Amino acid sequence: MLSKVHPYLLLTLTTLFWAGNFVIGRAMKSSIPPFSLAFWRWTLAFIMLLPFSIACLRRDWPVLRQNWRWLTLFGILGVACFNTFVYIGLHSTTATNALIINSAIPILIVLLSRLLAGTVVSGRQAFGIALSLSGVLTIISRASLDVILTLKINSGDAWILLAVFCWAFYTFLLRHRPAALHPLSFLTSIVAIGLIPLSMLYAWELSRGDYFDLDPANITCLLYVGLFPSVLAFIFWNRSVSIVGANRAGLFLYLMPVFGTVLSVIFLGETFHLFQLAGIGLIFTGIWLTTAPSAG
Repeated sequence: MLSKVHPYLLLTLTTLFWAGNFVIGRAMKSSIPPFSLAFWRWTLAFIMLLPFSIACLRRDWPVLRQNWRWLTLFGILGVACFNTFVYIGLHSTTATNALIINSAIPILIVLLSRLLAGTVVSGRQAFGIALSLSGVLTIISRASLDVILTLKINSGDAWILLAVFCWAFYTFLLRHRPAALHPLSFLTSIVAIGLIPLSMLYAWELSRGDYFDLDPANITCLLYVGLFPSVLAFIFWNRSVSIVGANRAGLFLYLMPVFGTVLSVIFLGETFHLFQLAGIGLIFTGIWLTTAPSAG
């Protein structure tokens, strides 16, 4: 079914789902502890995946067993580490700092591809990346240089930065994903692997008395993060990277602050400003320059 959907549409939906994850992470930081949010997110994702993937897992078991080292690395980087570090960081850093640091992912992917795989980056692609980054900075700095110059690094920023490195490496290493492995087998297996360290961290959090209430708001948030940014977004992202490559896919992460702005206006009552419209225009122009056929 996904073979009939354009990878750029899948990437756009992926960043929309992930932007929603950031908004929920910020909104629920006082309601759900970070390890609890990460553990139940991926537990729900695993429960949703298993009925659809069990037949694929049985068929692909020899491939899974042969590639367990790569799958373990993907599970640790993409499942156990990235969003857990984001949830921790959002407890002690501002949204502005988190978005700036998260916007470094496409650049890190390009650098890893260039340094470790010798991938050629054309001048037009480099300009498109710079243009999209300028759009992100326009949005999160509110078109004010003073905002950028007065940023301060705290422990939350360090956690977000660590998350950024994890996701950049995860995306770069997707080139080593076994080609014979069904997408559902791949995702279900790395979720199962990632849940192992997450379960230990969750148990440690519970031992400290950090609980959360099973009220309608918390349940709704858990269901969202379990389905959209976990199951659907990962399937869409993994497929798209295999088609368009890590560099072009990474650029779509610049859409996260765009969608984050829109979602904040809708759900958090924030005001939409002219500088945000200008930033969105720069981001989309940069994506077009980098993804157009003549971009090489």
